[in-house]
Order: sequence, then C-alpha cells, then structure tokens
Amino acid sequence: MKKIVECVPNFSEGKRKEIIEEIVDQVRKRKDVKLLDYSSDPDHNRTDVTFIGEPQAVKEAALDLAMKCVELIDMNKHKGEHPRMGAIDVVPFIPVYNITMEECVKLAHEFAKEFSERSGVPCFMYEEAATRPDRKNLADVRRGEFEGLKEAIGKDPNRVPDYGPNKIHPTAGATAVGARFFLVAFNVNLGTSDIEIAKKIAKAVRHSSGGYRYVKAMGFEIKERGIVQVSMNLTNYQKTPIFRVFETIKNEAERYGVPVIGSEIIGLVPLEALIMVADHYLRLENFSIDQVLEKRLLEVED
Repeated sequence: MKKIVECVPNFSEGKRKEIIEEIVDQVRKRKDVKLLDYSSDPDHNRTDVTFIGEPQAVKEAALDLAMKCVELIDMNKHKGEHPRMGAIDVVPFIPVYNITMEECVKLAHEFAKEFSERSGVPCFMYEEAATRPDRKNLADVRRGEFEGLKEAIGKDPNRVPDYGPNKIHPTAGATAVGARFFLVAFNVNLGTSDIEIAKKIAKAVRHSSGGYRYVKAMGFEIKERGIVQVSMNLTNYQKTPIFRVFETIKNEAERYGVPVIGSEIIGLVPLEALIMVADHYLRLENFSIDQVLEKRLLEVED
C-alpha cells in the first residue's frame, strides 16, 4: 500500500512571474509527484507550493525546487510583508495517507541534511522535527529574519543550525525544515488602511499574546488595495476552527468601527475544515462529512 506525504514549500518570490514558474517547474516536470497548487502574493513577495507523492519522490522534488530557489533568489534584494529568512524559506512535510508523523520527521531530517550539504544553506528544524523545545515554533526559528540572522549566526550559540555551516548563505539565507499537521493559511481583510488596527486584532487572536492556542497571526498592509489584513496560520483547525477565529476578528473589528470586507484561504484546505464552518453557520443537526457527495464518489473510485 502506497505511503502519501504532502510537502508545502514557501519561497521568497511573489512578483517575478518568470522566476516563479521556473521554480515551480522543478515539481511540475516530475512524473512521480503531483503538483496540487501554487499561489503567489506580491505584497508578501512569497509563493506557496503544494505537492504530494510517495516519501522519497517528494523529498527529491523538494530538493530540486530548493536548489532552484538558491540559484535564482537573492535575499539581499528581497523585500516583502511576510517574515522570511531564506530564498527557500520553509519546507514542511505533512503525513497524508498510510504514513506516520514519525516517518515525516525522519524525511524532514533527511531533506535538511542533503539540502545543506548540496547548497551550503544552514537548516533549522521546527515543529515536530525540532531538535530542541525553543525551535518548535517557526516564529522563534525565524526571529530577526534574514537580516537579523545574518548578524547572529556564527556568534550566538543559540542560533547554531541543525544542519549545514554555522554561517548564513550569502544570497540564499537559511531554511526552516519541519514536519507538522495540516495548516490552514487563512487571511481576513479589513475595510481600513490603518495597519495598527490589523496589528491589534492579530494580537488578540494569536496564541503567543493570549489568543487562541493554534493561531499564529500578524497584521499586514495590502497596499495595492489600500486595505489591511489579519494574516494567519491555523496550525490545528480541529482544535481551533476557522469559524471561531473569524467571529472573533469580526467582533474585534467592530470595536474600531471597521468592517470585514472579505477573507481568503491560501493554498489547499482539508474538506473537514470547511465542513466545520458550514456546520457552524447553518446550524446543521446530525450532519456528517459522509453526506458530502464528492467524498463518497472518491471512496467508490478508490
């Protein structure tokens, strides 16, 4: 029986379409993995890629993509709203089918070792693959971003990488590699240009400042639209569902007289996460995910 793992690398380019396509092509051209999705944000200056396959094939595809990022992206010239520390900024492995989290942790360490040896890019392990408690949280690993890490690595004993040289790559920076549960990238747009409001609402919902346990949040400007955004990673949608976070943001926005004008999901989302939203807002009674037609059809096809 096949083992299926998902990989969702994020790289630090969201504006130059020709560069984005050349990097994504490293996955698209392979026959042993399936490219499911990729999306770019010019304000964040970042692209998320999602692909699946058997473990070793996914690891090799991730290596190809990462090496192309090192070749084409110079972090000294990169600016964007989203925190980042490397050309290939983060590479998480997620168990999908017939594979354990422990196997994904092993795969993440294999990737980090091989990538750092081939590229000279230092790698830091995070989430379930972390080698120490203070590196479990990606935000802690990425603290200071590319510019701050460039000053700290090689001097601060707490910033010694798990793999690769104890120095920053001159153009590609550093990379975070991990294994984790499904993450939902969920953003809420506010009808104001006041970035301080977005930052205050983000502070209210994120775990590190007293909010929900499985929420990471920041306030960003969407300059091309003249609005601001609460940008989030929901690291466990089962324990902190989308609707709960959305309702809290709406309530907080009302305090400042600001409307919620829309929301977005970046990349892919598990069907269960959306079913939970529908169940909440429609007040469904005795509803089951097995009532979703497409799910039953896929089971028949299997």
